Amino acid sequence: MSKNPLIIFEGIEGSGKTLHLNNVVRYLKKQNIKFIKLREPGGTKNAEKIRKIILSNKSNFNEITDLLLYLASRSENVEKLIIKNYRKKIILIDRFIDSTLAYQHYGMGINKKLIINLNKFILNKIKPDFTFLNIIDKNNLRLRLNKRTNKNRYDKFNFNFYNKVQKGFIKIARKKNNYLIINSNNTINYNKNLIIKKITRLI
Repeated sequence: MSKNPLIIFEGIEGSGKTLHLNNVVRYLKKQNIKFIKLREPGGTKNAEKIRKIILSNKSNFNEITDLLLYLASRSENVEKLIIKNYRKKIILIDRFIDSTLAYQHYGMGINKKLIINLNKFILNKIKPDFTFLNIIDKNNLRLRLNKRTNKNRYDKFNFNFYNKVQKGFIKIARKKNNYLIINSNNTINYNKNLIIKKITRLI
């Protein structure tokens, strides 16, 4: 594993990815370890502006426009945040390139090669070192989404869509050896300890 790894937290809505990323943030702070944290879409000021456009309930983009907006946000992050910190600090990202494949290809049907080639163009030689994929069953997903008070556009798809996206994530994960699947049916503490244990090995 490379020094100061690039670590990604993936998963569909309600899967717990952001919760577990924030647990890692607290752990690294206690250990006085340098890191940066960002999210997609979002991150830089410009990327956060793009995030608001993408997730707004008033937006009604077609699938290609959605894809290009996500990639525009990523391009901002890569140029202004990721490149300057790559291998200098640990980088934690809430969603990254595999989210684009899972949502835009497996969920929406956009050409896979197109997405891969556009990501390669934006990332150049930057690659994630490890990914935590948080998965969730349909019942828990329904419960968690129903509890959300401020739902964005991506919280309102039908459950068949989320199922396709999660299956896409799992398909991606099974082709790689730098993935750990986190089952949200386990307790939060169990998963927290599992993730922190892996983090200590990665860094």
